[in-house]
Amino acid sequence: MLIVLLDTSIVLGSAAAMELVAWAVHRFIMHGWGWGWHRSHHSPRRGVFEKNDLYAVVFAALALALIVLGPRLAWPLYQIGLGMTVYGVLYSILHDGMVHRRWPFPALQRQRYLQRLVQAHHLHHAVKEKDGGVSFGFLYAPPARQLRQELRQRHGAFRS
Repeated sequence: MLIVLLDTSIVLGSAAAMELVAWAVHRFIMHGWGWGWHRSHHSPRRGVFEKNDLYAVVFAALALALIVLGPRLAWPLYQIGLGMTVYGVLYSILHDGMVHRRWPFPALQRQRYLQRLVQAHHLHHAVKEKDGGVSFGFLYAPPARQLRQELRQRHGAFRS
């Protein structure tokens, strides 16, 4: 029983830690040297997929490798891969599904947390270049008022 609790804690802890990893990747890679893929996400989408979706493929491949190879290599790697997968599913539902409406979830958007995510990400997309953006997280978002103030400080007379 104790091992099940420990394994579950590692899975959930890994899923939570992925928000920090995703923030750093979004801020320093996607809006840095990886802008070539991510730029498509800040432009109108033409078709079902965008170049930015390659980041999801990379993360999914890494999670799958941990799930498949983890039991052979080291004890917690399998659980970490599962945690990454949990985060990926939440990201797909909330970010792609709700924020960018790649599939409809109208009833869920009435919740304050989800409204805050949508607002924050729209403010993130208010900046079309790789520099000067705000709100790089995907499942946590600072208050919109704070983000608007940051945008005003960086870009002058910002309106949303």
